[in-house]
Amino acid sequence: MNPLQIRTHFPFFSHHPALAYLDNAATTQKPAAVIRAITTFYEKENTNIHRGIYPLATQTSLKYEAVRQQIADFIHAPSSKNIVYTSGTTASINLVAHAFLAPRLQRGDEVIVSAMEHHANLIPWQQICRKAGALLRVIPMNRAGELDLSVFRKLLSPKTQLVAVTHISNTLGTVNPIEEMIRISHQRNIPVLVDGAQSAAHYAIDVQALDVDFFVFSGHKLYGPTGIGVLYAKEQHLAGMMPYQFGGDAIRDVRFEETTFADPPGRFEPGTTNIAGVAGLGAAVSFLKNLDQAAVQDHLGQLTQTALQQLQSIDGLQIIGTAPRRTSIVSFVLRNVHPHDVATFLGAAGVAVRAGHHCTQPLMDFLEIPGTTRVSFAPYNTLTEVERLVEGVKEVQAFFG
Repeated sequence: MNPLQIRTHFPFFSHHPALAYLDNAATTQKPAAVIRAITTFYEKENTNIHRGIYPLATQTSLKYEAVRQQIADFIHAPSSKNIVYTSGTTASINLVAHAFLAPRLQRGDEVIVSAMEHHANLIPWQQICRKAGALLRVIPMNRAGELDLSVFRKLLSPKTQLVAVTHISNTLGTVNPIEEMIRISHQRNIPVLVDGAQSAAHYAIDVQALDVDFFVFSGHKLYGPTGIGVLYAKEQHLAGMMPYQFGGDAIRDVRFEETTFADPPGRFEPGTTNIAGVAGLGAAVSFLKNLDQAAVQDHLGQLTQTALQQLQSIDGLQIIGTAPRRTSIVSFVLRNVHPHDVATFLGAAGVAVRAGHHCTQPLMDFLEIPGTTRVSFAPYNTLTEVERLVEGVKEVQAFFG
């Protein structure tokens, strides 16, 4: 796989040829095909969906639903009816929290999350539990960044109404054993939501093989546009969920006395949705499917291992997250230098990284650090950029003494 050839698909790099963009866990760059799909919609196809019966509107509706089928195929869902469009991972999680969990959560019930969750997969459950008088239980982790499955098993009980866990930690790069966690949970008939925001772009997802109840991800982290995301849910769950946001296109019949809602997934997509975003998401999925995923994984593994080896050779640098099963995210702290200062110096040298708590503040509290500097790779990154990163960190270290 040639990362330089892949870069030619991304106009961003023609405008920033000297930038080493290593912040892909925050958002990925967009290939020309995605930008073109959005532009084409607004220039040539701009009509609303599911309303007009003139030919262009009908064509737009058909394309919108074709992408839904494309997404279903991408994650091996049994049907496009399992796919709900949202504005992103956060909105997908909130939809499940309000439409699935809230109506059934009683005082004394429990919801289980892990110690490494992104705030988006923590706060909705926290707030729903607080309102219902339920308890939020947390799967602990060790300092290497591995969840304690023996404690997880003990946390599961007849009171557990949901397990919500990230597939890949956006801070540590840990790949969690979600297959085993789903199996263990289902032995007690407990549904599981998996946050796939960091995994959908680089791992083959098969929701049926996983037997996962809910799987959520965002378009902008898999080379698609911002403002579009996906909720996959098993058919029986969607059928039993009522919408928590109301409006046009989510209904079948309306009277002043009563409203009958549309079948899923339509009942969860009120109003005019991000039609252009759906077009861009479809183009992003097509782009991904055309990549040699085995070669991509080999390349990302090489970048990650090289970065880990060279960064660890720097005196005073500590890698945060050392689980053996990991992905292309590397977090570190530099002794006596705040992560924001590291990122600022690297940015001035043309190396874009992320610094802070990465929306995982309880994780940082557990590790007793204010934050980390985070590097995250994509197929268009190169070993030369890793070298620039390492040299930049050495210069930061020398500056701060």
